[in-house]
Amino acid sequence: MAYSSSRPCFKVVWYFFSLHAFFASRAALYVTEAAKSAPQPVVGNISKVEDAKLFQIYYGQSFKVLKNSIDGKSYLLMQDTSKMAAKTKYCTGRIKSFVVPLSNYSVDTTNSPLSFFERAEWIKYLGTFTNSELRANAVYNAIKSNYMCLSKAAASLSGRFKPVVAWLEYKQGVWSFSKESYKLQNINVGDDSCFGFVTNQSVWRYDKKALGPMTLDWYDGAISQPQLVLADLIEAFFPTGNYTTTYFRNLAKEEGVTKVGPEMCNRNISAPMEPIILPCQ
Repeated sequence: MAYSSSRPCFKVVWYFFSLHAFFASRAALYVTEAAKSAPQPVVGNISKVEDAKLFQIYYGQSFKVLKNSIDGKSYLLMQDTSKMAAKTKYCTGRIKSFVVPLSNYSVDTTNSPLSFFERAEWIKYLGTFTNSELRANAVYNAIKSNYMCLSKAAASLSGRFKPVVAWLEYKQGVWSFSKESYKLQNINVGDDSCFGFVTNQSVWRYDKKALGPMTLDWYDGAISQPQLVLADLIEAFFPTGNYTTTYFRNLAKEEGVTKVGPEMCNRNISAPMEPIILPCQ
């Protein structure tokens, strides 16, 4: 009787553990399947936008998307071996990309002008189209690191004295002080103010490198290498005489314009251009 009374209990216990094992195995199966279907983090040749505000980059396992807030378009770039590319009518054997316009396109101009970093980081945007993200990251990081070092050095110089800076513009044959708010911020000047910049021979203009009278490298090279612009400004504000400026020339000392032409390129055109990293401690 003792044996027979305990037998049903054994069956119940065995049945309970059988159900537990069954559900545990099914749960493990679901977890495994979910893990297979869950998107895996994209690693490797990728770029992360840090400072720029007018574009974004998104990565998938076999595609990447660039959103450009300036032209109002999104660019989808796909691997030619992906299933998505094979099913996309816009793809050809050579080009695996197509353009999708963004809806409700608008550009916020209240943040203009853009900072140096916001402009220079567009190298990552361009590098994404050629799968050169690692190269773009390295160049941008080197430029930003050099800029921050120079900025720290300039801050230590301004601790001794702060030069008075006035922005001027030339229109219809007349020189006058610029009225843009971002240029006059924290500076109280007027056209009748008295400055010593003429006596001190410190009148600078950003047209030192030019292809022609209307084509300045300021709108090209200065955007991609802001550390050189900062170094020029440091030399203008705290002159040492040991540094040759790249983009600014001193009009008061009658510095001339450097003509930019193909004959100045002394490197192989197939080799990538290296950023100019200035000595800084």
